[in-house]
Amino acid sequence: MMISKKFFNLLMFLSITMFLNSLCVMILDYSLILEFNLITLNSSNVVFVILLDWMSLLFMSFVFFISSMVIYYSEEYMVDDLYIDRFILLVMMFILSMVFLILSPNMISILLGWDGLGLVSYCLVIYYQNVKSYNAGMLTALSNRIGDVALLMVIAWMMNFGSWNFIFYLEVMKNDYLMMLISYLVVLAALTKSAQIPFSSWLPAAMAAPTPVSSLVHSSTLVTAGVYLLIRFNYTFSCNLMYLLLFISSMTMFMAGLGANFEYDLKKIIALSTLSQLGLMMSILALGSYELAFFHLLIHALFKALLFMCAGNIIHNMNNCQDIRFMGGLIKHMPLTCTFFNICNFSLCGLPFLSGFYSKDFIVEVMSMSYLNLYIYMIFYISVGLTVSYSFRLSYYSLTGSFNFLSLNSLNEYSYKMLKSMSGLIIFVIISGSMMMWVMFPSPMFICLPIMMKLMALIMIMIGIWIGYELSKFKIMFKLKSKNNLNMSSFFALMWNMPILFTTGLNFYPVYLGKVYNNTMDQGWFEYYGSQNLVKFIKKILFIQLLSLNHLKTYFLMFIIWLFFLIFNMM
Repeated sequence: MMISKKFFNLLMFLSITMFLNSLCVMILDYSLILEFNLITLNSSNVVFVILLDWMSLLFMSFVFFISSMVIYYSEEYMVDDLYIDRFILLVMMFILSMVFLILSPNMISILLGWDGLGLVSYCLVIYYQNVKSYNAGMLTALSNRIGDVALLMVIAWMMNFGSWNFIFYLEVMKNDYLMMLISYLVVLAALTKSAQIPFSSWLPAAMAAPTPVSSLVHSSTLVTAGVYLLIRFNYTFSCNLMYLLLFISSMTMFMAGLGANFEYDLKKIIALSTLSQLGLMMSILALGSYELAFFHLLIHALFKALLFMCAGNIIHNMNNCQDIRFMGGLIKHMPLTCTFFNICNFSLCGLPFLSGFYSKDFIVEVMSMSYLNLYIYMIFYISVGLTVSYSFRLSYYSLTGSFNFLSLNSLNEYSYKMLKSMSGLIIFVIISGSMMMWVMFPSPMFICLPIMMKLMALIMIMIGIWIGYELSKFKIMFKLKSKNNLNMSSFFALMWNMPILFTTGLNFYPVYLGKVYNNTMDQGWFEYYGSQNLVKFIKKILFIQLLSLNHLKTYFLMFIIWLFFLIFNMM
């Protein structure tokens, strides 16, 4: 228990220090690059570089703050675990990998943090040792390996340029075709780490990890690593790449919002909401507003971490049951947790004037001011409505009505350490939006929209509340699960069949096709026209050997055949 207290104090101190430093750096408009030369390889210097600017310092302060709260929370949540110290050390290794990623403008040290995140996340996902966790961990690790390979290819390609410090090449990359290849590979790496289509299936599967891990990994570290890398590379992307990124991220946002409305697992609903918000960040990044994407990344990290903590407290009290249909009336038993849970949900929906409103409403308004086609407008506003819908549905199922689990139950809120860590975050969930808005955008951006477009986000919130209420009714859900609609609802709930296509589809179907090919071709037509039939054919024409034996009757027979042939031709 002492080890967690030491790490909590250290991380909290680092968080406050980094935040104050970031404010100083921001005011002075100052950045610092520290370069340590390690080795020279083929005239390329292998260096360890640290970039200290307002963005890296601010992001690190948020990561350290959330990590300190999660470690304090874990002290009580993992109290029955014999190896809690090992768990805390794994989490610290995870944070260290994230620090390497945030601080470095060099591809080699970025890969160090990137690979560290992948390996430690595998260890954390398989922490509870069962088959489901192993499968989830393997899916997470293998999906992230695609991004790792893309970064390795970037490192190999950048040997052409004599340095791996990508920060010096950002302006050149747009014009040079050889450099543009790097930006395409970086986008591929970011898509795998931030779980965009078609790599989305690993994020809900990673919910097999303990809840404190989900709170840290799926809010401010692992999944935001891809977005952060794209923010760093934002100057390099060509128009075509931006269009592709906008299409993929908007589809991810829509798919995750739709899937969460058909899901019943508490942690998976919150994971899908994370996926939806990552799509939102990527979309606004693809539209060119990288500072807005970073702003939403910070705000989202706070309320999503707290949302997972509240979910963990509920699951802890529900005897490890995660199905929201068994919940109900929790507001009577756990008032403080449910209050925090609701505030986070409201912040996620973008309700005025919580922290989520300042980033989300800003993003929607900037998007509305851009010159875009109808598809992007529609998908953005529908996704905003779907976010409100699944949030309201989640609150309706878990907090209202009567308790549906056990008739004899003992739900309580006596977990003081968990409540303390949650209370530390709730303050920032409420005030950080306006606070960070003043810090990051000191001169306000001019938004000029007609009144209908201005109110469109609030109208979609109202429509989303109504849809969420309708989906919560037993009658509607019963119809959706009926024989006529089962295929449709299963298709949406399974994230457009992505887990099947990209897990079973990648190993079962090739093996099955191999079996069909073996039966029809290898042991079928190839056998018929190949070895076996060839032997039969050779046996049939063995009579040609008789010619070489100089038998008189053979020559006489051939002479008669030739005569017949001659007579018939002359007739």
